[in-house]
Amino acid sequence: MIFLYGIALLAGIATAMQPGQSTQLAKSLGEPFAAGLVSMLVGTATMLVIGLATGRLHLPSLQQAGAAPWWAWGGGVLGAGVILAQLFVAQRIGAASFLGLLVTAGVVTSITLDHFGLEGFATHPASLARLVGGGLMIAGVALVALF
Repeated sequence: MIFLYGIALLAGIATAMQPGQSTQLAKSLGEPFAAGLVSMLVGTATMLVIGLATGRLHLPSLQQAGAAPWWAWGGGVLGAGVILAQLFVAQRIGAASFLGLLVTAGVVTSITLDHFGLEGFATHPASLARLVGGGLMIAGVALVALF
């Protein structure tokens, strides 16, 4: 289980580094949308290589694809939105403010998703401790963004 927390920490580090890499690519290519497309293509290729190398890449049947909830197909759209935000916002407001807002918005949204058991998550009530934690994150990101 500790291993999973380590992976989550590495993903957090990657999330902090990715906006700088994406915006530098956009500067080099001269076009933010081209950089976003390249980023998504490289990500797709990476998933393909890792899936093939581990033997875990299997194409779903039409029945499996049809069984997915309608809203489950929006993940790619949301991912593109994150990349576009990186390209057009991160350099302007700074890495700390951008990532702070990204993570804080994610945690506050996650408290709601957990509380109501939305999008397939198990129900975890929005306890006072969770709400205070979310509030402290909002206060923390406000301090980072303002100073």
